[in-house]
Amino acid sequence: MLHFNLYHNKMLAGCFASLAALICDNLLPLFITVLIFEMMDFGTGVLKSAVLARRAGRRFAFESVKAWRTIYKLIFILVGIVLAEMLDKTIAEETRLRFANWFTAFCCGIEFWSFLENAAVISDHPLFRWLRKFMKEKVEETTGIDFDATQNQANANGQVE
Repeated sequence: MLHFNLYHNKMLAGCFASLAALICDNLLPLFITVLIFEMMDFGTGVLKSAVLARRAGRRFAFESVKAWRTIYKLIFILVGIVLAEMLDKTIAEETRLRFANWFTAFCCGIEFWSFLENAAVISDHPLFRWLRKFMKEKVEETTGIDFDATQNQANANGQVE
């Protein structure tokens, strides 16, 4: 005689996974892209911290808090991709605006900028320093935001670690 044990949490997880599969049918390439960008930024960020500690003569220590922040950020970005796709499918049904693609591009652009900043610190190579300066100037020119003033204000308020 065959006996099935049905556990409520397994049934709920199965229903959630089925619903997610229906919603996320074409989002796997976006998820993979974001994951790669996040992993590269995390890896270079850890390496940058180690390099800065070595240059300052301090001992490097990996902080799990930063790893958890990266995990939270990744989860929020993945949920944001799903929400953007849902918005696109419901509001812009007739003319696909591809909100999920734009959201992913924005998030990956931020991570790419962070990667360039990390590379500039790690390698201290003129190319990366120039790219970092060029990108900062172009973004400040386009947005009208002075990032140095914003960073100084955040430091003064104790908002940046």
